[in-house]
Amino acid sequence: MKRSAKRKCLHCAEFYLPDRRNLHQQRYCSKPLCRKQSKAVSQRRWLQKPENENHFRGPENSQRVTEWRSRNPGYWRNGKLAAKRPLQDLCSGQVAHNEEVTEKTSTYTLQDLLLTEAALIVGLISTMTGDALQDDIALTILGLRRRGQDILSGNTTARPGNVQTRGRNVATKVK
Repeated sequence: MKRSAKRKCLHCAEFYLPDRRNLHQQRYCSKPLCRKQSKAVSQRRWLQKPENENHFRGPENSQRVTEWRSRNPGYWRNGKLAAKRPLQDLCSGQVAHNEEVTEKTSTYTLQDLLLTEAALIVGLISTMTGDALQDDIALTILGLRRRGQDILSGNTTARPGNVQTRGRNVATKVK
């Protein structure tokens, strides 16, 4: 088998061995930037041909695209993801009533809380307290949940103040 001679890439000017299957047409090496340049030159050359000048313009091309879209509905949409999850959960039209809330005194771990709390809340608490330790975040979540339950139950002793978290006070302002 005869080996081909090295060529100089038109973009990076380095020598390369052209692919034996494309020996007579290859002018660029296989580096990503050189391939990008090759594509840009090829597209520019294609667009400069008179028969391709108005390929993407005019009513006949607009009609061609319209017909293609009608034959291929939903081509650009990712229907798999959209069908699996709704954009927003439906809210019930029920009015909240003041009910007696009894506080459960049990020890939670952060993993237990994460099953019911959104990652957004954990990130917000971490940003608010400056802590990323799970134990500290768990204490803060419990304190904030307790305070929220007091407010929602109509407890008048719930006043603006601080939520205690392992040696730190986190300011919470309620208007």
